Amino acid sequence: MTFAELDLNGTYTYADYLKWTFEERLEIIKGKIFPMSAPARIHQRISWKFTEAIVKFLEGKKCEAYAAPFDVRLTPLKRDKSNKVHTVVQPDLCVICDLDKLDDKGCVGAPDLIIEILSPGNSRKEMKEKYEVYEENGVKEYWLVEPQDKCVFVYVLNETGKYIGLQPVTDEDILTSTTFPDLQIDLSRVFDN
Repeated sequence: MTFAELDLNGTYTYADYLKWTFEERLEIIKGKIFPMSAPARIHQRISWKFTEAIVKFLEGKKCEAYAAPFDVRLTPLKRDKSNKVHTVVQPDLCVICDLDKLDDKGCVGAPDLIIEILSPGNSRKEMKEKYEVYEENGVKEYWLVEPQDKCVFVYVLNETGKYIGLQPVTDEDILTSTTFPDLQIDLSRVFDN
C-alpha cells in the first residue's frame, strides 16, 4: 500500500501502522491519520535546546528522554472496549521514568513529560487531538512550545486526571517542571536565534 492509497477518513490501528512501508511520516490519533511534515529549522533548533537541557538534567537519574522520531503508543478512548491501539504519536521530546514501558519499537503507555513544538499547520493537532489523548492517557505534564511568540504553555494533570493550564512562560522566564521540580530551563537560551 502506498500513502496515496490510504483512506484519510478511515480508522487505523497500530497494527496497520506497522505494515506500512512508505516513506511519509504520520501519526494516528484516535484511529485517524495525521500526516507529518519535515520540521522547519527553528523547530529543530528549539527541539535541540530542550533536548540538551533535559538530557543534562537526567544524567544519573532512572528516567530516559527520547526525541522524534520515536513512537509512543497510547490506549484507545476509555469508552472503546477493544484492546487495539488507536493512537501512535511521535512527540518532539518525551521523558519516561517507568522503563518497563519501553520496548524496541518505542514506548507503550504515557510518558511522564511530553514536549510538542507548534509549527504552521500542526497547531490544531497539538492543541486539541494530542492534548485530549495525552490527558486521557495520564501524561503528567504537557508542554506546548510556541516558537513565534517565544512562550511555553504548560499543562499538568490534577488529582482528577484533568489538565490544568499554568501561567504561560515566556523567553524572559525560567521554566520549572511540576513533575520534575529540579528541572529548570532558561527560556532565553531556548529561544535565542
